[in-house]
Parts: sequence; C-alpha cells; structure tokens
Amino acid sequence: MDLHITGDSAADQLLSNDAFALLVGMLLDQQVTMESAFAGPEKIRTRIGSMAPAAIAEYDPAGFVEVFKERPAVHRFPGSMAGRVQALAETIQRDWDGDAAAIWTRDDPDGREVLRRLKELPGFGEQKAKIFLALLGKQRGLQAEGWREAAGAYGQQNAYLSVADIVDQESLKKVRASKQAAKAAAKAPKT
Repeated sequence: MDLHITGDSAADQLLSNDAFALLVGMLLDQQVTMESAFAGPEKIRTRIGSMAPAAIAEYDPAGFVEVFKERPAVHRFPGSMAGRVQALAETIQRDWDGDAAAIWTRDDPDGREVLRRLKELPGFGEQKAKIFLALLGKQRGLQAEGWREAAGAYGQQNAYLSVADIVDQESLKKVRASKQAAKAAAKAPKT
C-alpha cells in the first residue's frame, strides 16, 4: 500500500519504499505541517544522493545543516533537526545494522516491544512513537500482536488523530480538524 501524505509523488514513493525515510519523516513532524515534514526525506535524498543511514550518519555535520537550510528548507529549525536526523541515522546504523525496518520485524516483536524500541530512538517520545506504531499498523502492514493497544488512541480505527490516518485529501481534512479541536481544547480556560 502506497502512502499519500505529502502531495508530492516522489516524496510519497520514497516514504512507501524506504523505512528509514519514513522514520525521518516522523522525526521531522514537529512545528511544521505534516506534508512538509514527510517531504523532508525526499529533499535530503535529492541533495545528498542517498537516504541510507550510513551515508547520513557519516555526512559532515556542518554540511548537513547546510543541506537542511537549502531552499526549500528541509525544516524550519535546520540546525537542531539536522542533528536529530544524524543522531537517528547513527542509531539505526549502530543498533539495527542500518535496517530501520528491523525495529518492527527483528525477532517478531509484539506491539508493546515495537513501541519500546521506537521510544529508544533519538527524538521519539511516547506520543511520536505511538503515532508511528499506528502508522505501521494502519498503512504499512504491521501485524505485531497488540499493536493497536500499544498505539493507544492513535491505533483506533477511523480515529483521524494523526498522520497514521491520512490516506487521501478527505482523511487529511479530518485529521486537521481533530488537531485543531485538540489545540482549541488545550487553550480553553480550565473550569
């Protein structure tokens, strides 16, 4: 099943075919639109010629920041996010032999174990890990036992809470509406 997150066919194809690119898109998904975050891996691949964890981990850090700054920028915070992407690449290279998909496939883990492994990655807290787990289950064919429960609310069918639920323009609108409602509720005065 191909992903349809960015509105750019090349970026979506990379996300669909490259587990590390998908992880990087999730990592970049903060303080920018989902489409911009998940388009980031294709910008990186185009600019340095690779999305291989080893290539990114070994890239000159100052040069990698420049890759992020090139217009259109990979992220609005190029310095910190370039560093986070390199830290993620180093972790995938060192701990998972450069194979990001091993996080959710090696030793046939259940949903709780996949969540635990995701939370160990640089830049992946509880919420980001749960959203990514839901994305794997809903759109990437993850069959790990208990993944829905481990993903919490993001694992529910037709939740429309995150990128895990985006399959077309209509679902994107529903996710945006739920995010706006959540922000409004968070800003509302407590009574």
